[in-house]
Amino acid sequence: MARFVPSPETFAVEEIPAYLPSGEGEHVYLWIEKQNLTTLEAANRLARALGVDARDIGYAGMKDRRATTRQWLSVLGVDTIRAQEALVDGLRVLAASRHGNKLRVGHLHGNRFNVVLRDLAAGEAQTITAALNELAVHGVPNRYGHQRFGGGGGNLAAGLAVLRGARREPDGRRRKLLLSAVQSAVFNRVLELRAAEGGLLTVRTGDILEKVVSGGQFVCADVAVEQVRVDRGEIVPTGPLPGSRARRPASGTAARELEDRALSSLGLGAEELSQVGRFLPGARRPVVVRVTLGVPAAIDESDGLRLRFSLPAGSYATVVLEALGVGEGRDGEPVLASIGKPAS
Repeated sequence: MARFVPSPETFAVEEIPAYLPSGEGEHVYLWIEKQNLTTLEAANRLARALGVDARDIGYAGMKDRRATTRQWLSVLGVDTIRAQEALVDGLRVLAASRHGNKLRVGHLHGNRFNVVLRDLAAGEAQTITAALNELAVHGVPNRYGHQRFGGGGGNLAAGLAVLRGARREPDGRRRKLLLSAVQSAVFNRVLELRAAEGGLLTVRTGDILEKVVSGGQFVCADVAVEQVRVDRGEIVPTGPLPGSRARRPASGTAARELEDRALSSLGLGAEELSQVGRFLPGARRPVVVRVTLGVPAAIDESDGLRLRFSLPAGSYATVVLEALGVGEGRDGEPVLASIGKPAS
C-alpha cells in the first residue's frame, strides 16, 4: 500500500501569496526556503540573525516542519542587502524586496504541494491518480490535519488550559496558536457530526452558506433552494471557528443545535471562546474545499508517485492524502467516504 513519509525530500510546499512586495516601504519581504523548521522557529532564528525583535517579523501562514517549504516573511527596519545575505541554519533567503505593510496571517491565496508516495502496489498509481481527479471535481472535507494539534494533541490540551486560566502563556504568538487549536477541534467535531447525521453538504435550517467564487456568506433562507445550489457547486455550508465576533446560526435551528452539541462534546460552553476578545475574533470556514490539480497532477517516477496540487489557505495536504487512501480517516474509513449525502 502507498506510503507517505514527510521529509524535505518527499514533501514540498510553496506559498501562493495574496500580493507581491511593491519595492518600497519600511518592511523588507524575504522569500525564504526552509527545511525541518516550523515557521515560528524560522522567524525566531531570522530575528536573532538580524538583531530584531521576533514580533517585528510577519508571516502569512504556518508551514510544515518536515518538508521543504517556501514562503514570504516580512521584517521591519532592516537593510535589504543585509537581510538577503543573512546566514540562518535551516533557512535560505532566496529574494528580498521592500513593501509598505507587515505581512499578516491570511495574506495568502493558498499553497502548492508536491508530494512523493512510496511503496505503491501494482496498479495503485493509476487508482490514486483517478481518485485525485475525483477530488478536483467533488472536493475534500476541509478539516484540520493532525499538525494543528501538536504531538499527541498537546496543543489542544494546552489551549484549553490557557482558555480557562489554568496556564499562562506570555508569548502572544504561541498563545494564539494554542487557542486556535481549540477552535480547530470545534470545527473538526462539527464536520464529524454533519458527516454522520446526513452528510457534510446536506443543507440544514440556519446554515451559514458561502459563495464559492466570491467568498460572501449568507444565512440559508430556503433549504430546498440552497441544496440545489450546493449540489451545483455554487455555494457550500460553513462550520464555526468560534470567537468574539464569529457568526453563529440562529437559536432553534438545526445548524445551531448541531454546533452547540459539538462544543458540548469537547466540554466547552457556548460563550467560552467568544470571551477571549479581539485576540481571537473567530470566523466561518467552508466544510468542503476543492483541490486544484497541477499539470501534470501525477508523475509516475522510478522511486514512487509524485502528486502536484494546490489548496486554498488553511487547508491540509495530509487530509487530501487520507482521502486518497494513503492515510486513513476516522475508524479506518477513507475520509472521502464522508463527503456528500449518505447512501440510501
